[in-house]
Amino acid sequence: MGWGQFIKAVVKGEHKLATGTWITGIAAAIYAISPIDIISELVLGPLGLADDAGFVAIALALLVREKGRFEAQLAAKRADADIIDVEPL
Repeated sequence: MGWGQFIKAVVKGEHKLATGTWITGIAAAIYAISPIDIISELVLGPLGLADDAGFVAIALALLVREKGRFEAQLAAKRADADIIDVEPL
């Protein structure tokens, strides 16, 4: 299963992301583009990107976890679809 299917499911509302994932993702995006930094790129150059990369890495790790939850939900749905209820004679 690819990221495209996961993103489509999130956009269509078929899979709800955890609130913490949304908050972390938005905060990471804002922090990465914000001129205010804990470690400034102006002072330390490329080393100043380390804190930005750390926040983005945390957000990506949460997205990977969410994708795993989504895949588990799909697998459970497929398993339920394979079960046939029958009445005993």
